[in-house]
Amino acid sequence: MQQGPVYELSRKFYDFMVAKGVSEELATQLNLLVNLIAVAIVVFLLDWLFKKVVIRAFAVFSSKTKTTFDDFLVQSNFPKYLAHIIPMIFVIKMIPVVLSDFPGWSKLSLKAVDIYMAVLAVWIFRSFLRSLKNYLRTKNAYKDKPLDSFVQVFLIIAWIIASIYLFTVLTEKDPITFLTALGAASAVILLIFKDSILGFVASIQVAANDMVRIGDWITVEKYGADGDVMEINLATVKVCNFDKTITTIPTYALISDSFRNWRGMQDSGGRRIKRALNIAVSSIRYLTEEEVEDLKKIHLLASYLDHRQTDIIKYNTENNIDKNILLNGRNQTNLGVFRKYIDTYIKNHPAINKDMTMMVRHLPPTAQGIPLEIYIFSSDKRWVNYEHIMADIFEHILAAVPYFDLEIYESPSSKDMKRLSQGTFDVKN
Repeated sequence: MQQGPVYELSRKFYDFMVAKGVSEELATQLNLLVNLIAVAIVVFLLDWLFKKVVIRAFAVFSSKTKTTFDDFLVQSNFPKYLAHIIPMIFVIKMIPVVLSDFPGWSKLSLKAVDIYMAVLAVWIFRSFLRSLKNYLRTKNAYKDKPLDSFVQVFLIIAWIIASIYLFTVLTEKDPITFLTALGAASAVILLIFKDSILGFVASIQVAANDMVRIGDWITVEKYGADGDVMEINLATVKVCNFDKTITTIPTYALISDSFRNWRGMQDSGGRRIKRALNIAVSSIRYLTEEEVEDLKKIHLLASYLDHRQTDIIKYNTENNIDKNILLNGRNQTNLGVFRKYIDTYIKNHPAINKDMTMMVRHLPPTAQGIPLEIYIFSSDKRWVNYEHIMADIFEHILAAVPYFDLEIYESPSSKDMKRLSQGTFDVKN
């Protein structure tokens, strides 16, 4: 039987009821009810008071410190959870007193409080981890790291420890018994937590090898993902696609499957433009001297044609080349001059990075003609601006094609086939 002032106070109503002639059994039950109400009121008041005090103390403390970590603690309800500890300690102290006449209920109630305290400890730890994660997100060194994965791992460990403790509380057995049973069921546990284990290993490898960061633009064709990484946690990677849909990828897929990370392009000095024009082979020919002179009117070609044509004429004269046939000796072709024009044009374009590769080249001939590929890098890497720059360049080049008496290959349309069958098709058009 509990003794002391608190115990005597808890028996006051019982003594009063017995003195009034109420039976001891009923007096005991009524005394329990009154005591439970009194304890509930005190717990409520203590919880309210300490919540106010702790939250206010954190607010005052955070206003006087330069770090924002304490601000994140307040946002994650850390002070609120912390304030629950004192009322629960009061409950633990009062249960043996209030339930002194009901030892079975007392023991059960203490177990329930122990369970709540274990869960509360995990909540406090979770709140602290979230605050730490959000605080580290503000630091440049950590903002693109997979912090969610590590937070989830620590939470899993915390829940495992709490589960072991709860097992010992509920069964009153040694933790070794629980661990032994856990070992026997390890195969089932590994199967259940397979994704989490693979995700944890993947998160470590991703972070250690700097494979993916938050904010990286990645393309994972297998999962249809093409956009910016929003989140990397223990089980999944969330990618916000450019059409604003969200694709979820298993974290371990980043180390088991192939994907493309565009960070190298974003960190470089430009974004690649790699596109080809298909030139119709039938339109390629040698240029006569008169045609070369006419092309000298094009500002970007004047200097080149003067120098080039002088060398060609000198060579043909020194070697007594018969130029009645254009094939003889050295000549310029309309495609070669056009290629030189494009090369000069892109070198003078203000939106092209001159320190990176600039090239106009032929690709192997195909059934659709000779691909003339432009391989350059735009200085502006932003998607919209990049597309505008590329469109501007190719619109100009396409419009310049007729000046060199060249043709872009196009598959015949149904209208062309109809005109051809009627004998009205003009090859030149």
